[in-house]
Amino acid sequence: MLTVPTNRRAFLAAAAGGALGGLLPASLLHAQPTSGKTLTIVLPSNPITIDPINQLNHDAMVLGQTVFENLVEYDVDGVLKPQLAKALPVISADKKTYTFDLRDDVTFHNGKKMTAEDVKYSFDYLLDPANKAARRSLFTRITKVTVLDPLKVQFELSEPYGPWLYFLTKYMGIYPAGSRKEHGDDYFKSRPAGVGTGFGVFEEWKPNDYISFRKNPNYWRKGLPHWDRLVVKMIPEDATRVAYLLTGQVDLISAPPPREFNRLKTMPGVTGASRPTLGGALLMYTNNLKAPFDDVNFRKAVSCAIDRKTIGEKVYYGLLEPSAVPAPSRGWWFNAEADKELAFDIDKAKAMLAKSKYATGAEFDLSIQAEPYLLDTKDAAIFVQAQLAKIGIKVNLKVYEFSVLIQQAIRGEHQAALQVFMSPGEPSYIMQVCLTPEQVLSKSTGYNNPEFNQTLAAAFAETEEAKLKEAYGKLQALAARDAPIGVLGYVHASNLWRQALQDVKVNQGLTIAPGEIKV
Repeated sequence: MLTVPTNRRAFLAAAAGGALGGLLPASLLHAQPTSGKTLTIVLPSNPITIDPINQLNHDAMVLGQTVFENLVEYDVDGVLKPQLAKALPVISADKKTYTFDLRDDVTFHNGKKMTAEDVKYSFDYLLDPANKAARRSLFTRITKVTVLDPLKVQFELSEPYGPWLYFLTKYMGIYPAGSRKEHGDDYFKSRPAGVGTGFGVFEEWKPNDYISFRKNPNYWRKGLPHWDRLVVKMIPEDATRVAYLLTGQVDLISAPPPREFNRLKTMPGVTGASRPTLGGALLMYTNNLKAPFDDVNFRKAVSCAIDRKTIGEKVYYGLLEPSAVPAPSRGWWFNAEADKELAFDIDKAKAMLAKSKYATGAEFDLSIQAEPYLLDTKDAAIFVQAQLAKIGIKVNLKVYEFSVLIQQAIRGEHQAALQVFMSPGEPSYIMQVCLTPEQVLSKSTGYNNPEFNQTLAAAFAETEEAKLKEAYGKLQALAARDAPIGVLGYVHASNLWRQALQDVKVNQGLTIAPGEIKV
């Protein structure tokens, strides 16, 4: 039986001294290649699927984006760039038609050349309601995809909707025409060999252990990747993840424990860095359709009782940027006045609670995630529990694995759920997905306000920053008035890695970017 120290300090001390080398499971040894360069990275959570159209977890998108690519991408610095397209699209004057010219040097892992027919097939499959793609709701304004020639494809929208271009970078992938019918959805979920164009070719998935890929020798970006094999380990426990890195058994980890981060990145042979994510937020999904969150004054009392500054500084050591509204304070669209309405003010919290239906106090269950996802939300949940107790609100913490918790939120079965929510970095995304109807997380709040919906729809048609800032500012003001969702702040991504690696850059859009790392 493998015996692992359960005390964090003892474990790290043992790891730093190299004493854990003999404790590593045989499965990791089996993941090593017999020749060539292997990059081994670690995620804290187990993926549900590799299929890009059903992806709910940005950790797992590291896997999907190793296999699948799209017309456009975000690079590690958050810049929107063409990927399988030659350039960003030509957009019609009415902003309803997008035309892409495709690269002519891209082949799928099965050797077939990628063409416009594959792009049309991929989108037609996504948009067919019968296929129940989790991300379909983001793209339903696409009414028609037309092949203009083998390397040119055109999209028609029902109305102007600029954000869809940004959502492509996360929630869609291009696969060969006919491949869904040939292989079935389970194939895309767990063994997508031959159906992508990315830098890694799917090789093996050992549940609860690792997923491996081999280098795509025909990748269109010549010279990439710099490794022969990529092994992605899944290790939920903080201390174990760190110990694997310190003992040199893995090369790079995501979600290092914040309290240890600054010390660990100065240890011999190890380095690290952090960067603000494009739109990752620590959210409390408050179910407006269930008591006690059916009362706006109660929701505001909860918001005003939370000291976000202390959580950012003392719980997450600078890896959380406080904000009470669905916008980061560093963002050009941030509405400081709206933020002030919901910010920490204990006297205001007590006054709002007194005005609510629950003036004598209330009790609710707060669902939290067992494994870290960029940050460990259990730490913040304990702090929030203590703060709400000060105004007479009892919080019962309920811990679930990611796959269970996210389904609770999607189905609206929770009272409140605390989770890091990653977005593509497009300012409207969180507001659309969580606060408007018929989206994947609409039931996480149950909020449906026609004025909010109309303001957001108007913003979709705008391209001028000044007008967008006005629209997004109004949306934040409405969110401050109705408090339909709890926002604690915006997160930074952080990685630790072995110093022997080269060209490592913390990705602002995903948890890890393995494509350009040199082993």
